Amino acid sequence: MSKIDDINSLIIESKLSGEISTKEISDGHHTFGELYRHRIALFCTLCNLLPEISWKSKKHFDEENDPMFNDSFIAGINTPEGIATYHIKLKYWEMFDVPELERAPRYDSYSNEDVIDRVLSLNKSLLSENYKKVK
Repeated sequence: MSKIDDINSLIIESKLSGEISTKEISDGHHTFGELYRHRIALFCTLCNLLPEISWKSKKHFDEENDPMFNDSFIAGINTPEGIATYHIKLKYWEMFDVPELERAPRYDSYSNEDVIDRVLSLNKSLLSENYKKVK
């Protein structure tokens, strides 16, 4: 077992026992909690700038067999390479000024890396539609 595996095991055990909150773990610059809020702010801004291709839902596509996580919703954006989504705490629901869907689109087995690639695919798409660059 590597040192990373040891650290991750210790974090998981400590979280499950209630000894720590992973939100407070830091890389020396930011905590996981801060990085999570950064991600929410950036994704929310992206979705709100592109509401015609963005959405939010309190239910998964197959809610009966795959219920939504406690106190969460799913927000997504339709990119040229497929949908990109994040599960977000309900307290941020109102920040997403995008259409609400009864159920999220069907999950297509995308990975975390796919989400990054899909969001980045918007760069080429938006630039080809003559969006202005900041100078």
